[in-house]
Amino acid sequence: MEKTNKGSCHCGRVTFGLRAELGAIVECNCSLCSRKGALWHGNDGAHFEILTGKDDLVLYQFGTMTAKHYSCRQCGISTFSRPRIAPTAWVVNVRCLDGVDISSLKTHAFDGQNWEQSAQRFVQSRTQGAV
Repeated sequence: MEKTNKGSCHCGRVTFGLRAELGAIVECNCSLCSRKGALWHGNDGAHFEILTGKDDLVLYQFGTMTAKHYSCRQCGISTFSRPRIAPTAWVVNVRCLDGVDISSLKTHAFDGQNWEQSAQRFVQSRTQGAV
């Protein structure tokens, strides 16, 4: 069952809504995600909305410059991104959602240190309905 989840950065300038069932999350071990400690939930964008703070967002890109990582310019918290694997989609940092018990969610590992191979396996599993 879909639920509307509200989230924000630490200082509260950036707020967002995510309409989704949070059955599973993704933990990536790439150089950026592992340093952030981010846990991600992806969505198609139709279920995600930035509510406040668009002017307070800072964009960070690296490597292929495909992914777009957003954080609050005031407190530095990384709230959401447009991932390289699906640049028109959004991934939300579940740690920024209010009232979510992360320990109750199933976590899937994504080997971002070996991105090309992992992305290929991820896309194959999605087309076969595994994830």
